[in-house]
Amino acid sequence: MKITSIEVVKVNTGVSKRVEGVPWNPIVVMVHTDEGITGFGEIGLAYGNAGDAGFGMAADFAKVIIGMDPMNNEEIWSKIFRSTFWGMGGGTVVFGGISGIDIALWDIRGKALNVPVYQLLGGKTNTKLRAYASQLQFGWGTESKAMITPDDYAWATQKALDDGYDCVKVDPIGFDLDGNWMKWKTTGLLENKQISTAVDRVRAMREAGGKNMDLIIELHSLTDTNSAIQLGRELEQFNCFYYEEPTMPLNADLMKEIANNVKIPLASGERIYSRWGYRPFFEKRSLSIIQPDLGLVGGITEGKKICDMANVYDIGVQVHICGGPIAKAAALQLEAVIPNFVIHEHHSGALLPHNINSCKYDYQPKDGYYETPCLPGIGQELTEETIKASEKMIIT
Repeated sequence: MKITSIEVVKVNTGVSKRVEGVPWNPIVVMVHTDEGITGFGEIGLAYGNAGDAGFGMAADFAKVIIGMDPMNNEEIWSKIFRSTFWGMGGGTVVFGGISGIDIALWDIRGKALNVPVYQLLGGKTNTKLRAYASQLQFGWGTESKAMITPDDYAWATQKALDDGYDCVKVDPIGFDLDGNWMKWKTTGLLENKQISTAVDRVRAMREAGGKNMDLIIELHSLTDTNSAIQLGRELEQFNCFYYEEPTMPLNADLMKEIANNVKIPLASGERIYSRWGYRPFFEKRSLSIIQPDLGLVGGITEGKKICDMANVYDIGVQVHICGGPIAKAAALQLEAVIPNFVIHEHHSGALLPHNINSCKYDYQPKDGYYETPCLPGIGQELTEETIKASEKMIIT
């Protein structure tokens, strides 16, 4: 089998942004072969301001692998990493390009052998995957909007509980009191008004969910070491499940300082790339939970290795997912296999119709748990209508 062409697709979801100021366009890689099998992968840059760069990066890397055997994913991964010069430098865009291609190659492998990817990774360790309702500061349902008051946060929590979840995640400082996203200054030291706002929001969620609900705090690295310690100490009273991205995501020493000063387990990983990037976090044991995004960390090939490395250090895994249905499907395949799986992120964006309708299948959890797709490959593809309506680049 040979790779004959690669399409990079900037998915047109019908909306330019999911929430004010945040672009929303999943970037999908389609790898075509001479045997008529097409693999689908996704770059983890559906949001933020690097989608066009990821689109171009995948196209650049595609030129390097035309004609190669798609079943040789290790060879292809190493070639992109070592022969493109910038591959070994790494970073968000570089590893995003590698990741989208790699996931598509695993999809091809599964389709060629007529088995789901999890069978190729070692088979199921986890038959059911516990999920949490993620990013409740945007609400919970088919519309995304700013949650501002404590009552808003209690309402979103109750909506998630009604859908069967017993774990939720929130960024309590992302929105200011006027509903502006990421406009507060949250580094240095937090003002008392900011702390009380965050505490009141989290308290409302804890009261709505009760003592047995697990509650994850997400900070998106909006805080730094000082303000994260300041806020974390205030939030300890709510028995939080873990504390996510409390500071600059690439500094293992600062994460360790926070871990030493806040009695909540730390999590991070969507902006940590490859085994080399994760290494200092493991060696210092700065994190209790890692959150690799398969669309950014190096794909399934690299993601599995990182999860296995984490297991050596007694570190759990929650794969980061904030993208389209292809990203979700790939994550479910890996999560079914790894023994250190903790919980699956079910993002509020995964509820939005324009996101769901971009692909053929709608995988949603039942009573807060997922089952892994059993179709050959990763079990997800773009619809023909989505492909036709989207911006594309074809490399032959």
